[in-house]
Amino acid sequence: MVIKKICCIGAGYVGGPTCSMIAYKCPDIQVTVCDRNDERIDQWNSHKLPIYEPGLDDIVKECRGRNLFFTTDMDPAIKEADLIFISVNTPTKTFGVGKGRAADLKFVESCARKIASVANGPKIVVEKSTVPVRSAESIINILKANTRPGVEFQVLSNPEFLSEGTAINDLTNPDRVLIGGETTPEGARAIEELCWVYSHWINRDRIITTNTWSSELSKLTANAFLAQRISSINAISMVCEATGADITEVAKAIGTDSRIGPKFLQASVGFGGSCFQKDLLNLVYISECLNLSEVAAYWQQVIDMNEYQKSRFAGKVVERLFNTITDKRIAMFGFAFKKNTGDTRESPAIYVSKYLLEEGAKLHIYDPKVEEKQIFFDLVTMMPTEDPEGVKELVKVHSDAYSAAKDAHAIVICTEWDEFTTLDYQKIYDSMLKPAFLFDGRKICDHEALVKIGFHVETIGKRVSRSPLLRVMA
Repeated sequence: MVIKKICCIGAGYVGGPTCSMIAYKCPDIQVTVCDRNDERIDQWNSHKLPIYEPGLDDIVKECRGRNLFFTTDMDPAIKEADLIFISVNTPTKTFGVGKGRAADLKFVESCARKIASVANGPKIVVEKSTVPVRSAESIINILKANTRPGVEFQVLSNPEFLSEGTAINDLTNPDRVLIGGETTPEGARAIEELCWVYSHWINRDRIITTNTWSSELSKLTANAFLAQRISSINAISMVCEATGADITEVAKAIGTDSRIGPKFLQASVGFGGSCFQKDLLNLVYISECLNLSEVAAYWQQVIDMNEYQKSRFAGKVVERLFNTITDKRIAMFGFAFKKNTGDTRESPAIYVSKYLLEEGAKLHIYDPKVEEKQIFFDLVTMMPTEDPEGVKELVKVHSDAYSAAKDAHAIVICTEWDEFTTLDYQKIYDSMLKPAFLFDGRKICDHEALVKIGFHVETIGKRVSRSPLLRVMA
């Protein structure tokens, strides 16, 4: 088989960018991205894409209509495709067995049944979604149970290793591409077909092939290790604050050790995003199901430390504002879970906002890429017992940082947007109520310069000298 047509089911953060890159690098292959969501497909076909990712717009514009297509008409795309990516969401279950920890694979199973019912020839089905180890087994069983004469399936695991905000670079210059398949001659041929697609722009020595289960587990393990580093450095940041050490200096010192390295040693208000917590919870659940309670407890502690860091930071805001923030205006800079993305899934800003709102604060939020409707959706969802209109009365979304900070008692930085490092903080300080507080949850500002202006500054993993005004008050 020579891959001439690819279908991707799921037009989200993984399927859209990945298949856009394949179309861009493989002009000889027709790529069709399908999704049931009419609004999302309309956005992919418009000038404003449904996700923000630096560099993505240019790639889509160049390929769309040439060899890249977005559609809700799934059946023809599946029939014509030689290779089908499954890139649908695998959220954490909210009910039933495994609630709050296990991955909900209903969308993956639905895709498998759809492919089985529509396919009229041999297909390579590629599991792109992040799934628990041995999930491909269910896909294989569904496809084999519905196989008709002349229809054969090979199922591969090809997990994504994209970081939002740098996804295009991650796709262009990946550390590795991982492909797992069955250890049979047919499985080996299917793996080689997918290797051929990626080899259009990626050196073969960066394409790792494994069995299916190793591929699936590698994805969960990679995210678990990255999250573990963040929780570890955040744990040390608390020791720094208690002792007078500086977490930035500590991280630099240990990061120069070649056995450790400098990446993911940036202390912050906590990690977010669609993968880390979900995959950790998944790993905890799998370990418990395998009667590996000590393993489950180990990875659960990574999650617990991240939750504690968020609550600790939010609690510090209340404590420093004289133990009450009722009716106080708090400006929140940033709502996305990290810079260069509009994604808010598991964003620490949501948790911090909830904490402050429950303490009676009035929030004034600014984020350069997150839309107002998304902010309100996240807050109302996070506070289901509260009146949605009541929540909205306490929150105002601004189009710039200066209006958000006007007449505020404090600024809380929750996302490390570069823009926040270049603001005119003297102008902001002059517009705020005094004493003016700034809580830097991402350690991105010049804290000493802010203190000289007059701010009382609090950050992560470091003691900042107080402004002269607050020293007198103390």
